[in-house]
Amino acid sequence: MPEIDNQMNSSYSPTDSELEILSILYQFGPQTVRFVNDEINKTREIGYTTTLKTMQLMLDKGVLNRSVNERSHIYQPAVTESHTQNIVIKEMVERIFRGSASNLVINILKSNETSPEELEKIRQLLDQIQTTKK
Repeated sequence: MPEIDNQMNSSYSPTDSELEILSILYQFGPQTVRFVNDEINKTREIGYTTTLKTMQLMLDKGVLNRSVNERSHIYQPAVTESHTQNIVIKEMVERIFRGSASNLVINILKSNETSPEELEKIRQLLDQIQTTKK
């Protein structure tokens, strides 16, 4: 999946509605507006035209790509899921934790029951990061 251009990468921050749409497309792959709208309506009520307009705006921003299959317009993300996650995490760290990634991790570990397996994965990742930075 192609990334959006670098200029947009640094300034683009998806809205909650855009994140909801991207999440559906990451989970189910390329889809029509109708499919996305139906998925959203499983958790909250939203009109088809609202979903269509949001997806058209996302297309204009370069966040979605669209192809035509027979008469259906099929949308897919133009950004990877990990790219979107990184944008949201960076924004959250800046806004809520004043730029401190360690405060984010400490709060997550304190507020959730972390299994011994998850802690071991975290230790391995930290060891790997530390080795790479030497």
